[in-house]
Amino acid sequence: MSRPIEFDRAKALQRAMDLFWRQGFQATSLVDLLAAMSISRSSFYAAFGDKVGLFVECLDLFAQRTIDLLERTRAEMPPVDALQAFFERDFVGARGARSQWGCMLVSTVLEMAGVDDDLAARASRHLDLVQRIFRTFLQDAGATPALAEDLAALLMLVNEGVRVSSRRPVLVADRLQPIAATFRLVRNAVVNPINSELTRKITA
Repeated sequence: MSRPIEFDRAKALQRAMDLFWRQGFQATSLVDLLAAMSISRSSFYAAFGDKVGLFVECLDLFAQRTIDLLERTRAEMPPVDALQAFFERDFVGARGARSQWGCMLVSTVLEMAGVDDDLAARASRHLDLVQRIFRTFLQDAGATPALAEDLAALLMLVNEGVRVSSRRPVLVADRLQPIAATFRLVRNAVVNPINSELTRKITA
């Protein structure tokens, strides 16, 4: 009969996620993980299998928390306001070092493309789901399905750029300015759908 795992698995997973989020997959060694998670090597293998298995769990946890955050924010405010709040939240208020870690999903796609395509693809699928949520919010705000699709794709591109640039030492105001400009465009497109559809057809 095997011995029970004698540690708080949820806390250990959170610590591992934070480490991967901050350092990336390749720069994080097993020794780093064991120290951060405060567990033995045998407990690590028994609970998580290997480093890749642990990373997949952390990636999925990060994605689910991102989705939960979007849904909570949507419950508190109108859809476009909820989207803008999602983009701005890491740069408003005292969020500490995490505000400079970017997005674990975006970072994984960048780091693992061509290195481990399965991990890169998994992160990309999570980002696709987030983009679909963007689209749903935009349709809730009154955008047509086609316009919502285009705006959601635009927002995902902005999201990826914002999360990557968050690792640079840039003033908060300089981070918020392009987000505000993007959402002025989004709000105008939703309010003036006829002009937006004409522009879309011309540029398609």
